[in-house]
Amino acid sequence: MAALSAPARACAAAAGPMIDPAVEALEIALLLDALNARHGDDFRDYDRALVRRKLLGVMAERGLATVSGLQERVLHEPGAAAAVLRALAVQHTALFDDPPRAREAREVLGKSLSSAAVPKVWLADCAGAGQAWTLAILLFEEGVLARTDIFATVANEELLAEMRTASLDAASLPALQRQYRHGGGAGQVADYFEVHDGRAVLLPRLRARITWASYSLVTDASFNEFQAIACCRDPSDFGPILRQRVLRLFHESLARFGVLGIGGELRAGDAIAAAYQPVGGHTAWYKRVG
Repeated sequence: MAALSAPARACAAAAGPMIDPAVEALEIALLLDALNARHGDDFRDYDRALVRRKLLGVMAERGLATVSGLQERVLHEPGAAAAVLRALAVQHTALFDDPPRAREAREVLGKSLSSAAVPKVWLADCAGAGQAWTLAILLFEEGVLARTDIFATVANEELLAEMRTASLDAASLPALQRQYRHGGGAGQVADYFEVHDGRAVLLPRLRARITWASYSLVTDASFNEFQAIACCRDPSDFGPILRQRVLRLFHESLARFGVLGIGGELRAGDAIAAAYQPVGGHTAWYKRVG
């Protein structure tokens, strides 16, 4: 067998050792088992390609060559597990950071919640305080927040604590005005915040409509009946079995004629698909009709 040239050896060295895909798959499975056993966060049935991509990103940040090396850090290095769990969690969104989606939510929820006496909205796998605060503001402007209960849930306790005590730099409020207006807002976004020591927090009367709670889409059962459920995570992030479990969970938790907002389209093969129809052409929103 011919020896590698010097440039080829240099390229091979820069690329790092070749990892056997079967070994890497085993390493990922063991790491996910460890996260579940040690921290109670279960990502074992999530789409494995997504999980691998997220883990490789954490490894690159920490200069690690193998998943086993990452697992060692997770088990023995303070803060390593939190970094991995944060990477695997749904990406947090800022206030009105997706104006078209905010405008759709305003239109769909403003109409669907208006007829309910005490509507309940579930932000499943909540994408941070920004998502919850955006929803509270737009529901207030649609005239339904005063009688609406918003339940924002996330599985990870550390992320939950951050969301409960979230604030933003008060100096950023003027820059958010444009996004707020593009999301259908007609007032001043700064009017919805109180400022202390340069930090802005949503007004107490709006925050009071939000209940933060720990909840796992993987293991927990339905805990209420809702007139609307919103989940930013794409159902494709879940593995095939977990996808159907989560969609059934949403179906069991949603009142008839309630609306479901998800980060991706329902498929014809989804067990609940026949019971839903798109709302007004918005691919992210579906009404339960069956």
